[in-house]
Amino acid sequence: MLDIVDAVIDAAMPWVHRFVRPAGPVEVTHERPWATVARVPTASGSVWLKCCAPVQAFEPALTGALYRRHPDLLPDVIAADADRGWLLLGDAGTVVSALGNPPDAWLAALPAYAELQRQETGHVAEHVAAGVPDLRLSTLPERCDVLLTADVPLTDNERVALAPFEATFAKWCADLASCGIADSVQHDDLHHNNLYVRGDGYRVLDWGDTSVSHPFASLVVTFRFLEEVNGLSPVDRWFRRLRDAYLEPWGSNLAETFDLAFAVGTVAHAIAWVRQRRALPDNYLPRFDTAYRLVLDRVMRLAVSR
Repeated sequence: MLDIVDAVIDAAMPWVHRFVRPAGPVEVTHERPWATVARVPTASGSVWLKCCAPVQAFEPALTGALYRRHPDLLPDVIAADADRGWLLLGDAGTVVSALGNPPDAWLAALPAYAELQRQETGHVAEHVAAGVPDLRLSTLPERCDVLLTADVPLTDNERVALAPFEATFAKWCADLASCGIADSVQHDDLHHNNLYVRGDGYRVLDWGDTSVSHPFASLVVTFRFLEEVNGLSPVDRWFRRLRDAYLEPWGSNLAETFDLAFAVGTVAHAIAWVRQRRALPDNYLPRFDTAYRLVLDRVMRLAVSR
C-alpha cells in the first residue's frame, strides 16, 4: 500500500512544482481509499496536496468553483486539476477538533456557510454537470430502495422493518419540496475535522462528500458529532441556538422546515454512503461499516418511530 501511495504522490509532484517550491520532504498525512493528502513544506509555510480517487474526482473542480465565489470560507486554492483529481491548497489554520469542537465555533461559522449555500442555489446545474452527486429532493424517493437492495450493514430483520418506511420517506420529500427552499451544495461531512479557524474567520475543507441536495441536511453530521464527541444531549439548548444561527440567512419561520429537512437528510446521508462503499476495497469494509452502522442506526430509529 505504501508503494501505491508513494506512486500517487510522485505522479503529482511535477505538477506541484509548477506552483510552489518545496523546501523539504513531502509527508503523507492522510491515506484513504478515496483520497491521499500530503503536506508540502515551503519557505513560506506548508501547502497541502490532495489526490482524489475516481469516487471523489469532482472535488478539485467543486472546491475551485466555491473558492472563486466564496474565498473567505474556503482554504486558498493554489491550483486544481479536475481531470487528474489533484488539488493544491494553502494552509487553513487550526482544525476545530484540536480545540475540542466548541459549539461557539459552529455558532460563528454556520451563518457564513448558509450564505454560501444560499448563493450556490443558482449554480446547481453547473455542479451536477461537473460530477457532484445528484441527491436533489426529486431523486431521493426512488433512491431509498438502495438501502434495501444494496450490500450494506443491515440485518434481514432491519430490512423488513425498513421496507414500509419508503412510502413515508417519499411523502417527506414531497412535503419538503413544497416548502420552497431550493436544492444547493450540501457538504455532508460538516464536522470538527473539516472546519478550521484562521485569524478571525473560519474555513470549510474536504468537499469530497458533497452532494447537490436540500441545504439544511448539512447539519445532520454537525449535530451528530456534537452528540458523539461533545456528549451533548439531543435536546441540549445548543442545538436550537445553532439551528437558528444557521437559518437566519434563509429567512424566518423555518424551524418546521428544518426539522423535516433534518429527517430527510438523515436518510439521504445513509443513501450517499452506498456510493462510497461500492468503491472500497474489501479489506477496508469492516472499518467503513463500523461508522456506517452509526449512520444506519439513526435511519432505523426514524423508520420505527414514524
